[in-house]
Amino acid sequence: MTPLSSRLVGFGHAVPFRIVHNAEIEGRLSLEAGWIERRTGIRSRHWATEGDTLSGLAAEAGKMALEDAGLAPGEIAMTLLATSTPDHLLPPSAPLLAHKLGLQNSGAIDLAGACSGFLYALTLADGFVRAHGRAVLVVAANILSRRINPAERASAVLFADGAGAVVLAPCRDGQSGVKAAVMASDGSGYDLITIPSGGSNKPFSPETAADQVLMTMRDGREVFSRAVDLMTRTSRQAMDEAAIAVSTIDRFIPHQANLRLCDAVRHNLELEESKLVSTIAEFGNSSAATIPLSLSVENRREPFKSGECLLMAAAGAGLAGGAVILTI
Repeated sequence: MTPLSSRLVGFGHAVPFRIVHNAEIEGRLSLEAGWIERRTGIRSRHWATEGDTLSGLAAEAGKMALEDAGLAPGEIAMTLLATSTPDHLLPPSAPLLAHKLGLQNSGAIDLAGACSGFLYALTLADGFVRAHGRAVLVVAANILSRRINPAERASAVLFADGAGAVVLAPCRDGQSGVKAAVMASDGSGYDLITIPSGGSNKPFSPETAADQVLMTMRDGREVFSRAVDLMTRTSRQAMDEAAIAVSTIDRFIPHQANLRLCDAVRHNLELEESKLVSTIAEFGNSSAATIPLSLSVENRREPFKSGECLLMAAAGAGLAGGAVILTI
């Protein structure tokens, strides 16, 4: 009998109602008109408003993915939520997400992998499906607008709020699912992107300054350089492990950190520009959510076909990242 594999059977995404155009941020930071788009490729992004919650945003994307998959709630055995901005530090948000979606028979856990969180969750989900023959819901979501330091240009111009979701189901055709996954980390860059306070190393206190609970990017150029290197290196390793040539890749879905970064990785891999899936102009950088959000948006624009080969790559805080080769 052909061994079990996994198949992506459902896609979903959600963003808050509020759209923030570059002009609003450029005016606040005294930047010339067009500065943000020239340097990042971003034209607008979505930011949460009062009443929006991380679990609520994740549930919207998850519901869309489940409906797209056509699976009953009882068929989902595991819910993985990749996020850096849970509703609370404790408890985890995934059980609440599963409850909101009516997934009464599903285990649920948060994964804190920053920008690469979705790829780690996807890899773990693929393994679960193969081992247990049960479907998994993977959601990545962030509300980063509440963690931006509005005075810090490096992060204020990039980050956005959004959610993306996929459903992986068991399959016996032996052709679909994850073909290679290469994960990497480099703790020497641990302090490049941080939220200084709130963890056990520096807990909240009455003396905690406001900027200590906001995101800071110490050296944007260093982050860019290391991210390009990590994403390029792991993508090449993944293609080697899958024993495929770059020409085999049908679509390249990188973490939407910065359009220049995506183009740099694509150029290093010698991938045709037409194969790059990009949503950053409209949705900005929502960390782990960018890849599944892009998958969902792209699937609506031009539905994925059976047998298509996807390359996904990401890098972010930690530093942590990797690349995944997946066949539809």
